[in-house]
Amino acid sequence: MEQNPKIIICDCDHNNVDMEKSVFDKAHCGFKWLHCHTEDEVIKECQGAVCFLNQYAPMNEKVFKGVPSLKMIVRYGVGVDNVNLEDADKYGVQICNVPDYGMNEVADHALTLMLACVRKAWLLGNRTKEGAWNYAESIPVHRLSTLTVGIVGTGRIGSEFAKRVKALGCRIIAFDPNYKSLSRHFPQDITYCASLDELLKQSDVISMHCSLNAGNRHMMNKEAFGKMKDGSYFINVSRGGLVDEDALNEALSSKKLAGAGIDVVNQEPLDHNSPLFKHPNLIITPHMAWYSEEAALELKRKCAEEAVRFLNGEPVRYPINHI
Repeated sequence: MEQNPKIIICDCDHNNVDMEKSVFDKAHCGFKWLHCHTEDEVIKECQGAVCFLNQYAPMNEKVFKGVPSLKMIVRYGVGVDNVNLEDADKYGVQICNVPDYGMNEVADHALTLMLACVRKAWLLGNRTKEGAWNYAESIPVHRLSTLTVGIVGTGRIGSEFAKRVKALGCRIIAFDPNYKSLSRHFPQDITYCASLDELLKQSDVISMHCSLNAGNRHMMNKEAFGKMKDGSYFINVSRGGLVDEDALNEALSSKKLAGAGIDVVNQEPLDHNSPLFKHPNLIITPHMAWYSEEAALELKRKCAEEAVRFLNGEPVRYPINHI
């Protein structure tokens, strides 16, 4: 059986890996591109590999034990939901992500969803195509500069979104479940809330920009939506698991929310029978907030470069854990 190279792209749904190849060729590193979806497939196909570039395949004790040569995983993207970090620590596997490849795109998408919701553009666009030439269904629409926008998550993307919203004249407040103060990336003169409840009660728009972990799964539940202002708006371009979708559906049905825009759901793709699809004031996009041609290439390049740094014994740039 042919020996595997040290670097394996164990799963990747991209059309090609030309960018990764250019990085690896320049560094004189061999690699292999596979399409593994399960732990068993990874274990069977990836023996001898030292570094994985990984997208969706689960990475846990079974994999770490089954591929003892594995020492490093770079995940395509920001989140590492598919990686068991405790198991990685136990087996001495360095986990890295790429937290800064699509910051502008995600912030732009959040702003797009917010404006489409608040201005009722999506709703009225569809109604106009159906033959209605009347804005009455959109009433009320409020001036952007009168709105308070609550940002949950004060990292890189939340900060980029804050800069965009600030330019519109909105009042901005922020909260981060993982930090007690604003990050250095955040614009000045932003009010930091002591709790999520405080932010929920004050905001006309809530925009989610925090990572998902065991402590904040379904943080936006029935109780949380109940604390929002009547007729407010909800935006999520972060992680679907932050939201209880039954509670979101109820908040839209009861008119607690005037509208919502989401790019992520708990289980992707969203089941076509989901009750969320019935709401004309809900915009759903297919987890593409990160995407632009430039961002896609940047992600691929940075993943490959991180693997090369690790193999060369250089400090990694984007460590999730510390081995």
